Amino acid sequence: MIPHRPKQPLPAALTFLLVLAVTLRPSLSSDALATTSPPAPPSPPSKPERGDYNVTNNGTACLMARMGLQLNITYLSRSQGKAVQEIVNLRPNLTKQSGSCEAESATLKLTEDNTNLTFIFSLNSTTNKYHLSGLELSAKLSDMAQPLSVSNTSLDYLQGNLGYSYMCQRELTLNVGQNFSLNTFQLQVQPFGVSGDQFGAAEDCELDEDEMLIPIIVGAALAGLVLIVLFAYLIGRKRSHAGYQTI
Repeated sequence: MIPHRPKQPLPAALTFLLVLAVTLRPSLSSDALATTSPPAPPSPPSKPERGDYNVTNNGTACLMARMGLQLNITYLSRSQGKAVQEIVNLRPNLTKQSGSCEAESATLKLTEDNTNLTFIFSLNSTTNKYHLSGLELSAKLSDMAQPLSVSNTSLDYLQGNLGYSYMCQRELTLNVGQNFSLNTFQLQVQPFGVSGDQFGAAEDCELDEDEMLIPIIVGAALAGLVLIVLFAYLIGRKRSHAGYQTI
């Protein structure tokens, strides 16, 4: 008969290591998850509010603009130590406006806190056509390592005829520079030939014209399909009557 041997207790050092492993396991797992999980990206801002921005000359409007504006900027973040992209909506109730009107040039300057946005319009007196020829931005946000300054005076956007306003209801993206582009929403602008503090007749942008053209094309296609079916039906009916004629 084999004598019964009592179980030997685990060495004290081994028992301590097992207890320590069990104790630290949840915290190690949570630390690993916290390290590997990327931070959630910031949600983009909602569509900007539409504002009225006018420039006057002797109490009469000489430049009129109505639009929602959204700044898409890239800058060096002080807190993160790297380049980040941010979308900022201009708020009409907090935005100051100024500018000037000349015979062949007009400017509109919008200022909100430490952000200045300037539109430069040019008029060709020979063709009586105008366009947005320049955009300038200077901004100093709280997390910027250094102020941002972007200027481009060789643009060719928002082309219109003298005495008419330029309108684009859909979102437009105006590329200005590597670190800045401007998004416009429900835009209507007239930098020259304003009469009676009212917009002139609107000339629609290509995006709006394409949007209106699609229902017309679809309607025409459906109408054509109906005519084809009706024509086929009439031909079939005529042939069936011809087959039953008495000789």
